[in-house]
Amino acid sequence: MVKIYLGPAGVPLSSKKRSTIDGIRTVKELGLNAMEVEFVQGVKMKPEAAEEAGKVAEELGVRLSVHAPYFINLCSDDKEKVKASKARILDTADRAERMKADAIAIHIAFYGKMSPEECYQQVKFELGEVVDTARSQGIKNVKFGVETMAKESAFGTIDEVISISKEVKGVIPYIDWAHTFARQGGKIDYSEIIDRLQKELNLTHINSHFESLVFRNGKYVDEHLPIDTEAPPFRSLAEELLKRENLSITLICESPELERDALKMKKVLEELGYKFS
Repeated sequence: MVKIYLGPAGVPLSSKKRSTIDGIRTVKELGLNAMEVEFVQGVKMKPEAAEEAGKVAEELGVRLSVHAPYFINLCSDDKEKVKASKARILDTADRAERMKADAIAIHIAFYGKMSPEECYQQVKFELGEVVDTARSQGIKNVKFGVETMAKESAFGTIDEVISISKEVKGVIPYIDWAHTFARQGGKIDYSEIIDRLQKELNLTHINSHFESLVFRNGKYVDEHLPIDTEAPPFRSLAEELLKRENLSITLICESPELERDALKMKKVLEELGYKFS
């Protein structure tokens, strides 16, 4: 049966203290088993703090992943911005390695003045350099997750993230189910995507986000809503996951309700017969 790691994007709202370590402890107390550490406004955590957070998470059995800063664009026409973007990815990967997180989520690029194919080639080159540098610096275990994106102007279709993962060793898709739903015009076939990840990439673990999105002016836009909005629906993903063998998945709840919606997701899974250990 599938193994599921479920938890919030960042420190739970109910955590009395706002530190990463207190967030990890709260996650455990809530009966959840994953947390994404948010560096979206910059990598401000000291290396020693990352190591301590990793020790606490390991002791408590909480699986960690990390979200890189938003200020990343490997397809910028400004070379200094590309350089700074690469440095932010490396800083994120360093802290992730220290806290024994398995992967980082990256909003990798915007097409800008480039065609999607031109941007793809630049991402391939620049991200390849980042991974090579990381490995030379002793960052051996962290996977570089290229996130699927909702905006038409952003690099991150399901085809793009699968393809780049085939071409750059150490890179994986970081699936945001709602972003993919939006990018596909409000449609998503969970079975098809999971099949592709398993068959084309031989993935045994999927890193992912889940939330719902706002519908405005005839399309879904990248504004997060509670999962009860069902854009996309969670239960059908849960049903699909429970059919799977030889697979594990991290489900990070990016709903504004964070752990409250993560617990709703847990309840759905348990109603379907899944038992969290």
